[in-house]
Parts: sequence; structure tokens; C-alpha cells
Amino acid sequence: MKDYQLRFIKLAIESKALQFGDFTLKSGRNSPYFFNASALLSFGHISELSEILLLKTKDLNIKFDMIFGPAYKGIFLGSLLAAELSKQSSMPVCFNRKEVKDHGEGGSLIGAIPNGRVLIIDDVLSSGLAITEACDYLAPFDIDIAGALVTLNRQERGQDSDQMAADELRAKGTEIFQIISLDDLINAESLIDKTNLIKMQEYREIYQGA
Repeated sequence: MKDYQLRFIKLAIESKALQFGDFTLKSGRNSPYFFNASALLSFGHISELSEILLLKTKDLNIKFDMIFGPAYKGIFLGSLLAAELSKQSSMPVCFNRKEVKDHGEGGSLIGAIPNGRVLIIDDVLSSGLAITEACDYLAPFDIDIAGALVTLNRQERGQDSDQMAADELRAKGTEIFQIISLDDLINAESLIDKTNLIKMQEYREIYQGA
């Protein structure tokens, strides 16, 4: 595991963005862990989170012209990454509203008009629905999607098969990148107690795709 991945896990635990217990997910599944990226904002270590995002994109070594952060968690993640990248060269960013605005500038898009190669950034990949919706939103624009970066890949089954969501999305043409995955959490033995590690392992065996 790379240093920035360990740093992210530590940051997630310290900020309580990553919690352990008994949680009912949007999918209805009962999970022994839960990740809430909003807690990273409350914790206030924004500069460290920004640096981790920057280190990940440098590690990927992919080319993109702008960033799209889908509402809501992708908005602040995309803005933080764009701010870091813009220290070197201009990096436009945009995001969508959940509700279309019918006054002022109107519409559902805020920020730059999508163009060129676009990197999508969001907090968690579970079933893949949020990334699919982001790709559908961007479809009318004359763009190429460079991929989607998530802070946590839960490595769960996708919407349409027994494959992992990331594999489903790749099959549809969207490459998936992550800062950490469920496997990384399970391997973080020095940071997470054994009881929680075992529960996550059991959860993975039930819900992880092929």
C-alpha cells in the first residue's frame, strides 16, 4: 500500500468519515462499516485531503482537461483537486445540481462547460449507479471521459451482473480509479482492530462481485 493510501485511511478514521458498527446502506444491505466523506470537511484537514487527491492523480499519470464532480460529495472533492492542480496550470471544474434551476443562469450545470477529456470524481463506488448517472449527464457534451476517481471502492457487485461495479463500468468504457478499496481496508491491520477486519472480510465474501 502506498503512503498516501495509508494517510487517507488514517484521515478517514480520525475524522470519523470511516466508522465501524452496524449500518443499513441505501441498497438495503447491512454493512459493518460506513464511509461519509462529508465528515472530512467537518474535521477540517482539507489541505491533507487535497494533497492526497493530488498525489493520486499524479500516480495515475493520465491526461485530462477538466474535472466533473457530481452532486453532492463530488462537488467539494472536485473543487479541492482542481485547486491543487491549478497551482501548476489552469484546471476548470464543473458540477451538476440535483434540481434544475429555473431562474438566474438557469439549468443544472455550474462551472465550466464540459469539454475535452473529463475526469469524474466522487466519494464512494458501491453499485456504480452514481458514476453511471454522471456519465449519462455528460453524454450530450462533446467530451471523452478520462475515467472516474473515487476515494473508496467498496468492491461490491454492480447493477447488471455478478461482476464488481468497477468491472461493469469498465466494460461500458469508463475506467475506475480509487484511492483505497475494501481490500486496502482489510489489509490495514495496523490501523483497524481485528474484530472489524474480520467483519469486513465476511461482508466482502457475501457481497463482493466476481
